[in-house]
Amino acid sequence: MASKKKQLFKIIILGDSGVGKTSLMNQYVNARFTQQYRATVGADFMAKEVMIDDRMVTLQIWDTAGQERFQSLGGAFYRGADCCVLVYDITNPKSFDSLDSWRDEFLMQGQPKDPEHFPFVVLGNKLDKATERKVQESKSQQWCKSHGNIQFFEVSAKDATNIEQAFQDIAKAAASQEKDEEIFFPTTVTLTKQDPKKQAKQGGCC
Repeated sequence: MASKKKQLFKIIILGDSGVGKTSLMNQYVNARFTQQYRATVGADFMAKEVMIDDRMVTLQIWDTAGQERFQSLGGAFYRGADCCVLVYDITNPKSFDSLDSWRDEFLMQGQPKDPEHFPFVVLGNKLDKATERKVQESKSQQWCKSHGNIQFFEVSAKDATNIEQAFQDIAKAAASQEKDEEIFFPTTVTLTKQDPKKQAKQGGCC
């Protein structure tokens, strides 16, 4: 049997409204930042091809698009995710305190096969406003350590600090799950020759 590895990975970005989820997506995918985002209703995604371990894969990055305000995302949004990115704003302690509820929500709604080892990545956004910081980096590191050594980056969607590195690690985290997701195809097809005696009994002519 031969295996065909996945070429598409679904990444879910969760976090309170206003932490910069859409800005992070747009900076990573389009290398662009704007102050004029407005919350939209419904889920949205962007896609980007990335090289992982010498092969090209596509990251399908899903954003809540404002729905988190209504707590109405639904299981379909979460299911099938290969990695979940939890985002908070380093200038907003409340958004950091919400990480637990977002993580729990994903595990409950997404129902991953192996919840204890499902890959999460935490991003502390708005590093460009470090002088207004209200959440210390050490506090975030401690939270990640206490939740299974979750990978953690402080980033800026505005000036792109650490964005590329963070999403490379997100892609690798997603790919690390595919061992159980490989699709198997037979390399050969076996044709069974019919017993001559049975052929004779059937009779008939060509």
